Amino acid sequence: MDVGFRLAFRGDGSNVGTENIFVLFFERLLLHFIDRNTMQSAEQLRDLVGQVADPVLGKTLSSLKMVGNIRAESSGVEVTILLPSHAYSATEALTEKLKESLAQSLDGRPLTIRTEVRVQGKDAGGRIGLNIHNIIAVGSGKGGVGKSTVAAALACGLHTLGSRVGLMDADVYGPSIPHMFGASGQPAAVELENPDGRKIMRMDPIDVEGLKLMSMGFFLEQGQSVVWRGPILHKALVQFLKDTQWGELDYLIIDLPPGTGDVSLTLSQQVGLAGAVVVCTPQQVALLDAIKAVDMYQKVNVPVLGFVENMTGEIFGRGGAKKVAEELKLPFLGEVPINAQIRERCDAGKIMDLLKEEGEAKDALLHICRSVAMEVTRNLVETPPAPKLEIL
Repeated sequence: MDVGFRLAFRGDGSNVGTENIFVLFFERLLLHFIDRNTMQSAEQLRDLVGQVADPVLGKTLSSLKMVGNIRAESSGVEVTILLPSHAYSATEALTEKLKESLAQSLDGRPLTIRTEVRVQGKDAGGRIGLNIHNIIAVGSGKGGVGKSTVAAALACGLHTLGSRVGLMDADVYGPSIPHMFGASGQPAAVELENPDGRKIMRMDPIDVEGLKLMSMGFFLEQGQSVVWRGPILHKALVQFLKDTQWGELDYLIIDLPPGTGDVSLTLSQQVGLAGAVVVCTPQQVALLDAIKAVDMYQKVNVPVLGFVENMTGEIFGRGGAKKVAEELKLPFLGEVPINAQIRERCDAGKIMDLLKEEGEAKDALLHICRSVAMEVTRNLVETPPAPKLEIL
């Protein structure tokens, strides 16, 4: 009765009449039960959304951790999907699948589907003080296959799509990243304070349109060579990783030196790589070495994200890397055409322009960027964390 008497007055305090008391009381009571049912509906809808298979990865949205907030009210239903990367390209297809799956459960209520990007990753760099969601190595079994170009283009592409990206040039004997970006100068030393109050020194990476770069090339005079043994190389790479003020990144791309030497072992010891991309050209002599690179990554517990075939065309042929990927049961991430535009932009220090100018090169490189990002997400679901590699 107390509820009934309170409902008998309008907001301005005037009496609405005793004959309307029970009408208003039961309206409020009905809304109360609708609200309770709405709460249950939100949980039921969450289960339904979680069972929908992603059109790109083929896994359920629940297993991919892509289900965000779900709000269900009498006025409508709102579903938020957490996209795993800025490189996700099937938003429209996923939206249509959700509409079809939820159509019978909406009870006539309008459906709104929202998307947010929440980049997923191993976050394995935390043990050495890094705040980087995914660290991706780009390597090859031999030199001369355009590995650095692919690594730089991958970083540029992910950056263009909206991710926070860094690029570390670990090819200390032949650092080419500074030239391709037209970047110069030495990284500045900055003093920071730890939470415990201790002062620490860090290197501020070179910034190119928001993309963070670190390379041995920034510390060398033009034409100067690096003559180092393995232990010094190991120390330099650890410093590049730990002592650079990367900030929070979605992706750190590491351009490895060619071959199967100390660098991959160092990285496997220091951080948990999200995976490795193997670059090769289509001809047989390059593919033989690429297969060795795959074997090396597997021995050091690094997931192989797939193959990229570079310089595809009339000169070197086409399809060799794709065939090897199928034989090894590894993803084929895409091919980069042998294209004068790529050579010209890299020589001019304007590789960023490749991702801005419409053309064959941009389409091919963005396809590879999207493929790599999706394989990283797939590996997070399919591959359990590997044990830390012990080098005896």
